[in-house]
Amino acid sequence: MLRFPKGFYTDVRVEERFTTTIGYRDGTLEESKQTSTKKAFIRVFDGEMWYYASTYKTDELQSEVDALCAGATLNPDIENNETVTRFQVNTGSYLQFKDECVKDIPLGKKQEMLQEKFPVLKHTSEAVKMFVARYRDRYSRYEFYSSKGANLEYDFQVSGVSYGFAMGRGEDTFENAVQQGRARFSEIDITNEAVAQAIRDGEDFLIRAKAVTAGSYPVILAPMVAGVFAHESFGHKSEADFMIGDETMKREWAIGKKVGADILSIYDSGLNFGGGYVPFDDEGTRAGKTYLIKNGVLAGRLHSVATATELGEAPTGNARAINCDFEPIPRMTNTVIEAGGQTKEELFAGIKHGYFVKDIKHGSGMSTFTIAPNLAYEIVDGKIAGPVKIAVITGSVFETLNLIDGLSNKSEEFTFVMGGCGKMEQFPLNVGFGGPYVSVSKMNVQ
Repeated sequence: MLRFPKGFYTDVRVEERFTTTIGYRDGTLEESKQTSTKKAFIRVFDGEMWYYASTYKTDELQSEVDALCAGATLNPDIENNETVTRFQVNTGSYLQFKDECVKDIPLGKKQEMLQEKFPVLKHTSEAVKMFVARYRDRYSRYEFYSSKGANLEYDFQVSGVSYGFAMGRGEDTFENAVQQGRARFSEIDITNEAVAQAIRDGEDFLIRAKAVTAGSYPVILAPMVAGVFAHESFGHKSEADFMIGDETMKREWAIGKKVGADILSIYDSGLNFGGGYVPFDDEGTRAGKTYLIKNGVLAGRLHSVATATELGEAPTGNARAINCDFEPIPRMTNTVIEAGGQTKEELFAGIKHGYFVKDIKHGSGMSTFTIAPNLAYEIVDGKIAGPVKIAVITGSVFETLNLIDGLSNKSEEFTFVMGGCGKMEQFPLNVGFGGPYVSVSKMNVQ
């Protein structure tokens, strides 16, 4: 048992992490490794300053705690500190993956999952010039203790695959990937047909895609694209540390301000299994569901204890670090646009001429966003027509949120295990995102 010296707030986060990384190129194994690490991150707060330590010596945590406290200033009234009073005291065991842990699945079985798709990647189209197949998994078991009495153990798990391919026809090229992440290995269910269809879509794009005429058009975003848009263009601005010390940002993002269409609601929740699952954040705060926008109105933001104190609000369970090398900062978990009341078919039927973005290369944005489509199609008389080449779709975040005029009645959530969310020096962080089909009455297409 750890002994926490009086006169300080102290917490200790311990993580045992297991990972698998497998990669094939054109059917040849390039990488296959499994790693196990155990590390701790210790924090001490004396009411004025934070003191940190990161260590692999998890059997010497008491000496690390004592050393940090020795360098801090004793504060007999620390328990009444405004920040310290906001730390939750949660206890108990919350292990969810004892029944099926990726540590227990043989490496060969993970390799076989990838190998099963090689014939599809090789033989569906002669236009495929190169393919890669990747598998990633991670299992983490956490312990969290604090001087206020927190005593937790909980776990996190994700596993997933990516089948990527590069295609060529003359001077034209196209790249795409079929990806999927799941909490459990047995839930990964990408079919041969899904991979083959993605290749056929790419071949169709190479043969028939035409350039668009730049301008403003109605656009429908597929659920994955809508999720990335919500994450990049709005989710990051909801992370409360962006507002600390910035009075302009505080005014721009005042709770209760109208920021989007009446039909639009966006929430962030660590409760959903997937990339952003966090039953407790890295400060021991219990996860919850936080509405960022509710019926078009700014309803909340994502907090650590420090930012919640600064802005006079409550912690939301969003203090996260990529590992025990870093302190926790406000980060998204699973960020989702809520479903609406129309069918997918009704959304498309309402558009005389516009564009449908099915997949993207990347997206980014704060006040102004950029989406670089990968697969996009023309919409003509309410129907999906041929593929088109769109370089970027750009616009003002606030303007676009207010131009959303339709949401399909089913929302999908996505987890990808290749890459992750980046912020400051902390990359990659596992997150999830999603939404329904989203119709925007006007977007700048180039």
